[in-house]
Amino acid sequence: MAESNNKRIAKNTVFLYGRMLLVMLVTLYTSRVTLKVLGVDDYGIYQTVGGVVTFLSFLSNALGTGTSRFLTFEMGKKKPRLSLLFATVRTAHIVLGLIIVVLGEIIGLWFIYNKLVIPADRLNAAVFAFHFSIIATFFQITQIPYNATLIAHEDMNIYAYISIVEAVFKLAIVFLLQLFVFDLLEFYAALMCTTTVVILFIYRIYCCKKYPEVKGNLRFDRELFKGVASFSGWNLITSSAMSLANQGVTIVTNMFFEPSVVTIRSLALRVNDIINTFIGNFRTAVNPQIVKKYAAKDYEASKKLALESTKYTYYLMLIIVVPILLLSEPLLKIWLDEVPDGLVPFVQIAVFQGLFQALDTSLYAPIFATGKIKENALISPLFDFIQLPVVYGLFLLGYPPIVLAWVSAAACILLGVVVKPILVHKIVNYGYMEIKKVIGKCMAVTLLSLILPVVTAFMFDNMTVKGFIVILAASLLSTGSVIWFAGLDKSARKMIRALVSEKIMKKRA
Repeated sequence: MAESNNKRIAKNTVFLYGRMLLVMLVTLYTSRVTLKVLGVDDYGIYQTVGGVVTFLSFLSNALGTGTSRFLTFEMGKKKPRLSLLFATVRTAHIVLGLIIVVLGEIIGLWFIYNKLVIPADRLNAAVFAFHFSIIATFFQITQIPYNATLIAHEDMNIYAYISIVEAVFKLAIVFLLQLFVFDLLEFYAALMCTTTVVILFIYRIYCCKKYPEVKGNLRFDRELFKGVASFSGWNLITSSAMSLANQGVTIVTNMFFEPSVVTIRSLALRVNDIINTFIGNFRTAVNPQIVKKYAAKDYEASKKLALESTKYTYYLMLIIVVPILLLSEPLLKIWLDEVPDGLVPFVQIAVFQGLFQALDTSLYAPIFATGKIKENALISPLFDFIQLPVVYGLFLLGYPPIVLAWVSAAACILLGVVVKPILVHKIVNYGYMEIKKVIGKCMAVTLLSLILPVVTAFMFDNMTVKGFIVILAASLLSTGSVIWFAGLDKSARKMIRALVSEKIMKKRA
């Protein structure tokens, strides 16, 4: 049974990584062309008005997390009530989506007209883009139960297939922007909204045909929703804090600086999002198994998978982070051609921050499985809540925009290394030394991995072709070797060798 689950995790991870590679390549290309076509200011305006909508929809993030957990947990029971649960959360999300549309059109518009720094000649275009962002957000909110169902069923291959369609749409948008002479910001917002709606309906059609529980009419069960709402209520604190730390800081940045600064931060966050997608795909494949094992009361197996997957998640991130840290400038040059001033340090800090986000995200999985998220919801969000007033105060004192990147990184370090280990020990009863051993090994592997690449970076100019290749090779060789010999135990190395041998034998056969 355990071997079957491991194969399922491996298979789902492969599908998700295939999806991720496709999405990453398309995202990198479309971001580059979109930035060139729209210009730094319009790109920043689009990110800002989109941030206002996302900030208003923080409640949907909380309810979405509860939906995913309860659908997955319900499947781990002997007599699941999936149809009624799905119908209940779908109804709740439709109502929530309508509420956010109303709030957005009232509060959001007032904020755009009265608080944001937007050039007068671009204000109408910004409002136009905002309306389309509101429409897209409504459909994204009502889509949450369907995505949660896909994850609960561990049917990850559909993401890879539909991502091909999504990639085609986004590439088409890039070419259309260069062909037509409409207001490009307005045209871009309309095309992005259309793409979002079409892709979401493809997912819905698939779910309706594949899963019986999705086919029912709109129903609402108070008792079932009470459980989801109770769980989501605590998660609401976390969700609102994340909105303040992300979209809230974006809005504050626009209040003090020109849209070009928002563009720089948005591009750095885009890089952070892309590398976090690597670990996010792995976690998406692993987390349902952690929840299901816990629901089946196989606590030891759930713990072993949670702790081992934490290490592997961190190692996956480290392999990506080390070369990007040392090659940020040439990589950004390849990506964007013209690198905006100040972007390199933003990206380096964001990438470094990703290491600790990997620990934070991974160690939340066992807490999520138990459903006992009260302590986490009260403590962890404090580090997100505090970012907005700290950044606002530093901007008032005249500090440059880069301080917001350092504030965010400091919060992630504390969460990943201090807060989450204590919470997992307290809530899930994992041995503190077990957690400390995992984190200690991750930190040791990081330090050892950096020695050769850093020395190499001092010896070669990373802007030359030769220097780039040598530093990249040193980074991958050093990180891979240290992870293999110092990061993995004998059983893990043995399993990897067996999997590789099996694949080679199949190819030869």
